[in-house]
Amino acid sequence: MSTDVVVRRGAVRGATALRGRGSWRPTPYQVFGGLFWLVMTLAHWRIPLCCDAGQHAAVVERLRANLFHPRHPMADLPGAGSPYYSPYAVAQGAFARLTGLGGWAVVRLSGPVNLLVLLTGVGRFARVLTPRRWAPVLCLFAMVLLWGTERAWWSGYLGLMSMTGNLGYPSTFAIGLAFWAWAFTGTRAAGTGGLVRYVGPSGLRSWWGYAALGALYGLILLVHPITSIAAVLGAVAFVAGGQRGRRPAVAGRWLLTGAVALLVAYAWPYFDVFALTGDRSVDAMHERLYEGMPGHFWLALTGVPALWLRARRSEGHGWRDPLVLMFALECAAVAYGWVSGHYTYGRILGLTLVPLQFALGVELAAPRPWGPGRRLLGAAAAACALAGFLTVQAGAVVPRSLDPLGFDQPPRWPTYDWAARHIRPGEAVIADGYYSVHLIAGYGPDLAAPAWPDPALDEAERLRRLAAVRAYLAPSSTRAGRTAVARRYHVRWLLLTRWRRVPEEATVVAWSRETGEVLARIGPGPGTRTGAAAGAGAGAKDGAGAGAKAGAVVRAAR
Repeated sequence: MSTDVVVRRGAVRGATALRGRGSWRPTPYQVFGGLFWLVMTLAHWRIPLCCDAGQHAAVVERLRANLFHPRHPMADLPGAGSPYYSPYAVAQGAFARLTGLGGWAVVRLSGPVNLLVLLTGVGRFARVLTPRRWAPVLCLFAMVLLWGTERAWWSGYLGLMSMTGNLGYPSTFAIGLAFWAWAFTGTRAAGTGGLVRYVGPSGLRSWWGYAALGALYGLILLVHPITSIAAVLGAVAFVAGGQRGRRPAVAGRWLLTGAVALLVAYAWPYFDVFALTGDRSVDAMHERLYEGMPGHFWLALTGVPALWLRARRSEGHGWRDPLVLMFALECAAVAYGWVSGHYTYGRILGLTLVPLQFALGVELAAPRPWGPGRRLLGAAAAACALAGFLTVQAGAVVPRSLDPLGFDQPPRWPTYDWAARHIRPGEAVIADGYYSVHLIAGYGPDLAAPAWPDPALDEAERLRRLAAVRAYLAPSSTRAGRTAVARRYHVRWLLLTRWRRVPEEATVVAWSRETGEVLARIGPGPGTRTGAAAGAGAGAKDGAGAGAKAGAVVRAAR
């Protein structure tokens, strides 16, 4: 690995002074990064949004309705204290109010913007690690291909497959900011073995520069708190591994960075981010992150030899190399999550692979001729990248119509436009389908029982609501019991799967041929009462018997 390279920004001399720095030529990363942005944007747009996208679209809808005092993202309750109302979400809400776009459209349009922040951050971070021109390209492809041979679909995971679904999420934006923050931290912590030190405007090392860096870390904390843990651990790795000086002024500048980060987070008026430290409401759902880890991540172990080489080279700082320290610290945080039961810490598993992937990219960007060891490492990396692409990632960028091998495709969830057009924003719905529970709030309606925990709603109260919904939908429920639940939570609508019998007091107003689900209104309204006939009819998607009967009932209800 090369030693430190100093890049000086000075005046242009000689013949080139007459025309600046000469003709512009794109770098390899600008070419491949631009192509990657285009391909992944199209991949992101070609499939329906799914999974957590309903929650994020719901957040935009609530902010579009009231930017300064939004309701709870999924329930007819106050939204004060909800961590979903981050600066990122408020910016989305303001954009929605200015343009008139709905939550789903804003989340989809956020995808290419977030990807641009991520790609530019990756490029800047790689250039801080090494001046090798091809290193950012190799780091990028290692980051999106070297995961495992089993699909890992989580927010914050940067494999090709998961990126098709989560590009529009706040986690992707926060990770892009984290790469930028690491790059700026590495620039200031000059002296790290192998780092490119930029000697330019004094603002790079001024007190104001450190304060601005602190504001960036504070923003990451507000946008996606769990990503901020990995971001801070990376910052500690760069400062501890790269800072040679021990002058009080140097320590004071880093203390300023930390103080500004905390101040920015503290000053945010929508929620108290520090109150989340003791919240364990989402730990249970994240226990699955620790299951099947070898199958999800083993291809990234190709970077272990490259990380080991960084640790033993004498021209660097050995085990104080920032990528080595970053990997150790993030592994420790993940292990703490497993031992303590705070499984939410497993959300940084995706960023824990970054030191391995980027160490490998930097190592393979070395100029030729290569020795036997590097050739063997390159061959292993290429084989693992191909294995990852063919087993998991290919379906993200190869449409089914062009797929000769039958790659696994991203999930395709149904849409609920057909139901949402009948429900006014803020009206409460009881839904019993997995898809509908996660998506319908993104169109503006509320759920009687929110699908996800949220500090804005006491978890005990959310569980009571879930129990009430289960009692409402139980076959043994009575009309009086159902009426009591509907009145308590102001329920106006039922969105039921084709296996569920429509209650006698409900009126069907719409029916989906795609899923067989039924939308029914509770209480008086125009239409024909359905009873068991509509419930049975909803069980057939496109049949002539029961399905045709349900279709006739819906037409009559309209």
